[in-house]
Amino acid sequence: MAQLTYEQYSKLENAVTRGLRVIIHRRGTEYIVIPLALSSRNGREVIEARNPTTGDAMSLFVDEVDSIEPV
Repeated sequence: MAQLTYEQYSKLENAVTRGLRVIIHRRGTEYIVIPLALSSRNGREVIEARNPTTGDAMSLFVDEVDSIEPV
């Protein structure tokens, strides 16, 4: 997925502002995370997130994401 749709951006932004979890599929792996911010790094969009179980910080590049679903 090189770019998110309007609906996916809307759901992601809602999750960021409300602190909701999302499921992100990337390279065959499923991540359940709490997105903290959507930003740009080196010209690429990145989702800054936190693992709700361990508290570890994660950076997931949007162009590497296969799908995003709100929980």
